[in-house]
Amino acid sequence: MTAQDSATRPFSIAVNGGTLLALLAVGMFSLTFPATVWALDGLGPWSVVACRASLAALIAIGFLLAGRVPLPDRRHWSGLFAVAAGCIVGFPLLTTLALESSTTSHAAVVVGLLPVTTAVYATVRTGTRHSRAFWTAAVAGAAVVIAFAVQQSGGRPGIGDLYLFAALLVCASGYAEGGRLAREIPGSQVIAWALVLCLPPAAVGTAVALAVEPVHVTGKATAGLLWLVFSQFVSMWLWYRAMAMTGVARAGQLQLAQPLLTLVWSVALLGEHLSPAAPLAAVAVLVCIAVTQRT
Repeated sequence: MTAQDSATRPFSIAVNGGTLLALLAVGMFSLTFPATVWALDGLGPWSVVACRASLAALIAIGFLLAGRVPLPDRRHWSGLFAVAAGCIVGFPLLTTLALESSTTSHAAVVVGLLPVTTAVYATVRTGTRHSRAFWTAAVAGAAVVIAFAVQQSGGRPGIGDLYLFAALLVCASGYAEGGRLAREIPGSQVIAWALVLCLPPAAVGTAVALAVEPVHVTGKATAGLLWLVFSQFVSMWLWYRAMAMTGVARAGQLQLAQPLLTLVWSVALLGEHLSPAAPLAAVAVLVCIAVTQRT
């Protein structure tokens, strides 16, 4: 095989395409926290999460019916439940509760640990092995994120941090299981079926939450909720497809860029003020991303 043939074989194309899809998904993910803050402008936290899941599930049902998609095989259901529990219920709920007491910028840097937790979960779950350079860069990126988070919080983690760390654990399992399933069924079907699984409890939760929590219809709340609904389906579709093409851990390392993008949105959309350490953290994390992609 010549060098030219090696450069143009399908595997190389898939990796490049998967990286682009992962970057697009990360860009959409980076708007999640600002959109959540906007949604909280008119809805309570439980209402935001329940409405988000219910409306996204309706979109998923339409997608599945339009494509006449058959039911998944029995072996896929356990993974779909993990996706539903981690990415549709657990992570949105825990981060929404955290944002009631934490700033968007603070939450963003804490959740920057997600690539490492996803890689660890995937390694334990699948037995995948990675080079020492990969893990060194991943841990270094996590260390930067932790240091930045501690500096932001003044060294005194609060209840919001506990919610965020719990969100990391449940989301890592949902990411890894979804990435594994996306190698067998399309990523769009992975997130669609997971949303369908959540519809019954989400519908009940929507009715109860809207009846109990105060509701104030504002432009920000509406825009924030609509983005969350759109992103819940589309961004996860792109993300699972990307993980199927590049691998769970490698795609996950691109998510180290997410907190940096969210910091930009927190300033541009929410008017938050960043600490002087933000540029240094940005450079350090981007270097870690480059190393993990090279390895």
